[in-house]
Amino acid sequence: MLKILQGRLKQYVDRELPEVQAGFRRVRGTRDQIANMRWIMEKAREFQKDIYFCFIDYAKAFDCVDHSKLWQVLKEMGVPDHLICLLRNLYVGQEATVRTGYGTTDWFKIGKGVRQGCILSPCLFNLYAEFIMRKAGLDESQAGIKIAGRNINNLRYADDTTLMAESEEELKNLLMRVKEESAKYGLKLNIKKTKTMATGPITSWQTEEEEMEAVRDFIFLGSMITADGDSSHEIKRRLLLGRKAMANLDNILKSRDITLPTKVRIVKAMVFPVVMYGSESWTIKKADRRRIDAFELWCWRRLLRVPWTARRSNASILKEIRPECSLEGQIVKLRLQYFGHLMRREDSLEKTLMLGKMEGTRRRGRQRMRWLDSVLEATNMSLTKLREAVEDRSAWRALVHGVTKSWTRLNNNNITTQEPQG
Repeated sequence: MLKILQGRLKQYVDRELPEVQAGFRRVRGTRDQIANMRWIMEKAREFQKDIYFCFIDYAKAFDCVDHSKLWQVLKEMGVPDHLICLLRNLYVGQEATVRTGYGTTDWFKIGKGVRQGCILSPCLFNLYAEFIMRKAGLDESQAGIKIAGRNINNLRYADDTTLMAESEEELKNLLMRVKEESAKYGLKLNIKKTKTMATGPITSWQTEEEEMEAVRDFIFLGSMITADGDSSHEIKRRLLLGRKAMANLDNILKSRDITLPTKVRIVKAMVFPVVMYGSESWTIKKADRRRIDAFELWCWRRLLRVPWTARRSNASILKEIRPECSLEGQIVKLRLQYFGHLMRREDSLEKTLMLGKMEGTRRRGRQRMRWLDSVLEATNMSLTKLREAVEDRSAWRALVHGVTKSWTRLNNNNITTQEPQG
């Protein structure tokens, strides 16, 4: 029954939700919004523009959806009455009890919040949140940043909302409008967790006797975004999380009942993905490459129980492990696969931000390396040739495989004995 309702709702969700909302959407995910944010920061730095961000945190957003207002929103969004009636029947007469250390409470009626664990809840919340943003006028506002002739003033992933503008005043105006409209529909901002950030100077804001903190870095959908737009901070953080994940596997890796190839597969399945989260949009510098290489070798030495003090070369470690593609090679593979995926899309938000330009002037002298430069460097091809190559999926897969194969650690002459940093 719920699956049928979900299928019926999907057409209205796809029609009404804009590209800036990536939460619970088909072929969209956190990596897209992380990439969008990094490309905006990159272009702001390249074209010497100050961009101001506000990362909004709602207090218990999914639990505060007003049921009576939800049905009104669905009607305004064009959902037919018979579907709204079915949804209303799902929610009518809901009761709950709370289990405590002293027993359970009396049963009470639920008048707010979407149903926990229900497959319809993400769709309903997305429509509810979209209606609030429309009421706040975000879709019509001229405030925001302009890239390739397109105005963007927010990025969203379900209830995680990021506002952006080219001036502090514009951002404050956007925030106040969103705050007021959200309150009308039962959603309240958690000011203590709502942060502001800018590529230029910014101070903390005072709102309703509460201070909204200005920060230089922010964990955005699990990835650290810094005011300077540098990926190095996030890479160091990910390598540290990778070390913790490796330490958690210590008992498994010490076991004599598990073969070496199985242990290698465990590390690749449970440690490397922790490090590689969001890596599709990293712009990696030489120092970052050394850190990634050093971390990988640290993992293999720890797996083999070989201390750094042991007089054993990295080459001998790699011959015993036989890891095929290096960790950095896997990151390059993800980057190229993601590039091909975006290039095959027609006029998507990600493609616009990846290829588009921002108004402004570049600084004199050597330019900072851009994400797109790393793709061109890895493939040794021009953007024009890459546009043609990605259209043939099998040829593109072969190209990516060929590039990745060249990153086999046993063929890499730049093996160092440096310890992992950060």
